[in-house]
Formats: sequence, C-alpha cells, structure tokens
Amino acid sequence: METLRFEVDQADDKKRIDVFLSEKIPKHSRSYIQKLIKDGLVSVNGQKVKSNFRVKPGYLIDVTIPPPKEISLQPEPMELDIVYEDNDIVVINKPQGMVVHPAPGNYSGTLVNALLYSCDELSGIGGEIRPGIVHRLDKDTSGLLVVAKNDTAHHSLAQQIKDRTLKRIYWCIVEKNIREDKGVINAPIGRHPTNRKKMAVLNSPTAKPAITHFKVLERFGVYTLIEARLETGRTHQIRVHMAYIGHPVVGDSVYGSRKQRFNLKGQVLHAKKLGLIHPSTGEYMEFEAPLPQYFEELLDILRRNYTQN
Repeated sequence: METLRFEVDQADDKKRIDVFLSEKIPKHSRSYIQKLIKDGLVSVNGQKVKSNFRVKPGYLIDVTIPPPKEISLQPEPMELDIVYEDNDIVVINKPQGMVVHPAPGNYSGTLVNALLYSCDELSGIGGEIRPGIVHRLDKDTSGLLVVAKNDTAHHSLAQQIKDRTLKRIYWCIVEKNIREDKGVINAPIGRHPTNRKKMAVLNSPTAKPAITHFKVLERFGVYTLIEARLETGRTHQIRVHMAYIGHPVVGDSVYGSRKQRFNLKGQVLHAKKLGLIHPSTGEYMEFEAPLPQYFEELLDILRRNYTQN
C-alpha cells in the first residue's frame, strides 16, 4: 500500500481534484484516480470528497493507493490467434463470438481466461477481471486488439489511445447504399437514456466526443462495404455512428434491424488494422488481420446476388 500527500499551491487553484491528482501522479489514469476517490481513498484536510471537488491553495490532500489485487480468475487452455508477442505486448486476432473479459456472473470462456493460460504476466492496471486489457472489442466483433503484459506498456498504450495516435481501422458491411465516397461522423456518444445496455448519440453533458472517419470500398446497391477509422474509442462507436446516419451494420440486431436475412451470428464488423508505438522501443508497428470466413462468405453472396452501383 502506498500513501502520498500533496499540498495545493496557487498554480492549481480551483482545479478539479481528479485532474489535480492525475497530473501529480501521471502513472495512474484519471479514471483510476476517480475510482480511488469513489472508494474513499482520497481526503482533503482529512475529509472525503467527490471527483468534482475544487482544490484551493494550502489544502493538504492524502491519497492511499492500494496494492494491485491478485488475479483470481482461472486460466483456461483455448486456441488463440496470436499475431505478435514480445515481453511487453501481445496482439490478438479475436474471433467473432468471444467475450474479451469476464463480468460478474460470467468468469470463464473469455479472452482473458485464455491469456492467463498462455501468458506468464499481464498488466494489473485493468483490475482483477481485466488484466492486460487496454481496449476492447464487442463479443461479436472480430479482429485485432493489443494486450499489455506489464504496467509500463499499459500506461503507454492507454496514453496513445488518449492522444488518438493508436491506429484502429475496421471493415464492415452496412445497410443501404452510401452515396458519398467518404465522410466523417462527429457526434457525441453516451449511455442511452432509457436502455442502459445501449449507447446513443446524445446532446448531453454526459456524452463524450466521438469521431469516426469512413470510406466506401465497394457498393452492392442496397449494401455498402466500408472502411471505418476510429479517432476516438467510445463503446459501440462504429455501430452507433453508422446507425445514426441511417446505415446500421449488417447483422447488428441492437442498433439495426432485428430481422436479419443472412443468418448471421452478429454484426459484420472486423478490426482489420492496428498501428501503435511500441512501449519500449518507440518503434511504430502495424498489424493486419485477414477478413474472417463469416465476412468473406457474405461478401461472396453480395457480389453474386446484388447489383453494384
């Protein structure tokens, strides 16, 4: 357990306490700091506060950082498509249908369980049920994601996401014909106001900025193959944004049509390219995953049976 104390000076007057502490303790993210505050591990002049508390010169702030929790999940032998691995990172080509990390009530059969079996070490920053997980893919989204093996790598990759320098390019097939050759969707995303399991484009202080760039690759009259590049990484971002402009991802029964004509198991969305700066070497690395079978089979159907514009 680590205990830290800070005294606020004039330069930090009226800063939010979570912002102040994330600047003073750069090795921990602002969301981690907010969790410490929520758990009562941060006090100002001996009093517990909330994340939006504003500090003033002379205030004494005490922070208790608990030791990392031991990961109690069970390692499970599962076949993984490992694209790249070294002492810092592992890049996985995740299959459609695999959940990335456990959740309460479901602690087995996930990518994390498989990683615990195949990797000697994973970053502990993600917590007990998300070791090594820097970013996620939805259960029915296939493709590339990078996992951190140590805390230093985790901080580096998280910062790249925050700085919008981690390159993430997806391919997906969407409903209807997109007439534009390319475009940008800049629409904030937040939790759906009535269905808490969904996200939505919102004009609300709780919504976070979300930007998706798209480019048309092939047209099939009533369907379109596109490439989508994430500038931000909100939950369900591509699925929400494409539905927002009237072109939901084919197979997406949450944001699109519940009736699917191609007998799909989920949305036709594949994380095809991933580019990052290696946490230790500083070298730019880029990876690409071929389209999976379910995706190729649908493309074949569309090319045979639908007229291209």
